[in-house]
Parts: sequence; structure tokens; C-alpha cells
Amino acid sequence: MSAVHAPRRVRVSPIAWLVGPALLLFVVFFVLPFAIMATLSFLSGNPVGGRRVEFTMFNYARMLEDDLYTEALWATLRLGLVSTLVALVLGYPLAHWMARIRSRLGHALLLMTVIAPMLTGIVVRTFAWMTILQDSGVINSTLKSWGWIEKPLPLMYNEFGTVVALVHIYVPFMVLTLTGVIGRIDLRLEEAARGLGANRLRAFLEVTLPLSLPGILAGSLLVFALTISAYVTPSAMGGTEVLTIPMMIYQQVGSSFNLNFAGALGVVLLAVSLVVVVAYNHVLGRFSGQKDLA
Repeated sequence: MSAVHAPRRVRVSPIAWLVGPALLLFVVFFVLPFAIMATLSFLSGNPVGGRRVEFTMFNYARMLEDDLYTEALWATLRLGLVSTLVALVLGYPLAHWMARIRSRLGHALLLMTVIAPMLTGIVVRTFAWMTILQDSGVINSTLKSWGWIEKPLPLMYNEFGTVVALVHIYVPFMVLTLTGVIGRIDLRLEEAARGLGANRLRAFLEVTLPLSLPGILAGSLLVFALTISAYVTPSAMGGTEVLTIPMMIYQQVGSSFNLNFAGALGVVLLAVSLVVVVAYNHVLGRFSGQKDLA
């Protein structure tokens, strides 16, 4: 008689138990919603309650035929690129200072200064900027009282005010990302460059800046992604003069309940954003490679 073999038990790796919940969360809250949104963008109606729902490219053709949507897409990307650049220019010196400061108390104070605005909601910070930049706000009222201007300066309901508010809201993400990367750069490398005859500026450009490119890339992509997906700040600071894709998606869902066209807008925004991100990553990668060869 042949022996009866007991069923083999499948052993699950401990890493799988750790990665599994994160993977499930990613699939449920990102992959599945995006798949539904992309599917709706190619349909003529809602497949759940609609009748005679067909596959169509009408939603994408509508975007190409109307200049309003292409202008909104360009405005969204322009706000994202400008806000990211300004956040990088303002955040890098502060991040470098935080990473190189030797006083623990000073580092803690700087860290609290950066984190403190994040403890306040985006809506509150946006309305705070509205009170500062509007026609009867702090800046215009002060300049009028000093006799420097007769008419209020156009600081709000335009892209300028929108960029100012977006940079204030998202620059902490840039600073915190850069601080962690710059802090891991060995200070002795800069000292060695200076020992070989380089001044502070050249040591920074030849050593610190190339080694901090991963932080620049990560911080820029984070700020760019948050900026182009923002809704509250552009709608409040830009008014009717600034129209972005997230605002149009909200209008399509909230007013017209046109989920199909809203899905098409979301897919196009994500696709164009991925192209910009890949191009940005490629440019920084080539720049870093050239620095390494040099």
C-alpha cells in the first residue's frame, strides 16, 4: 500500500506579510479608482444605470475641439512648474542651512518653523493669503495709507496670487525632502574640495549640488504633483481668471454630474503629468551623469 502524503503547507514569507497590506491599499485606493475613471472616460454614459452605453472617444475629442480645456491644462501645468521652481529656489537655502547647522536647538527651531504652517489647514492658510493680497487687504491698505499707490495692486485673482499661496502651502515638503538628502552628504567632501583650492561657491556647485540632485528630484516631483492636483487654493485665489483641470473636474462632477468627461479630464491630466515627470527625471539624470563623468 502506498503511503498517504500529507498536504504540503505553503509558507508565506515575512516580507509578503509586510508588503501585502501596502500593496492591497495601493490597489484599492489608487489602481481600482483610476481603472474605473479611465473606463468611464471611454463610455457614453454610466454603465450602472444608463441604457445603451457604448464605447466612444467623444470625451477626448471634446477636449481637443474646445480651446477652453487645452488652456486650462496649460494653466494647470504652468502653475505647477512655476510653483515648483519658486519652492525649490526658496527651499534649497533653508534646507541646506537646516542640514548643516550644528546647534541642536537651532535645528529644532528651524524644523518647527517649517512644520508649524503644516499644522494649519489649507483652507485657513488660503483665506489668510486672501486677507493679505486682496484689494482691501493688508498690503494694498498699507501702501495706500503711505501714499505710494492710488489704485490697488492686482495681487489676487490672477496667477501671481495663486502661485504665492501654493508656494507657501507646499514649500515645507520641498524643504523637508531636501534636508534629509543634504544631511546625508558627507561634509568632509566639501572640506576636501576646499582643501584642493576650490572656494565655497565652487565646492557647492561641484560637490553638494550634484549629490543633492536626488533630493531636488524627489522634492520637485512631490510639490509638482500636489500643485497640479490642488483645487481649493486655485479656486479661491484665482477666482474666474485662473481655470485649472481640477476645478473643471469638480464642475463636471458637482454641477453636470458628467462622470465620463470628468474621467477623461483626469486621465489626460495624469498622462501629461507623467510625461513632464519622466522628462524632468531624464534631464536631471543626464545632468548628474555628466557631473559624474567630469
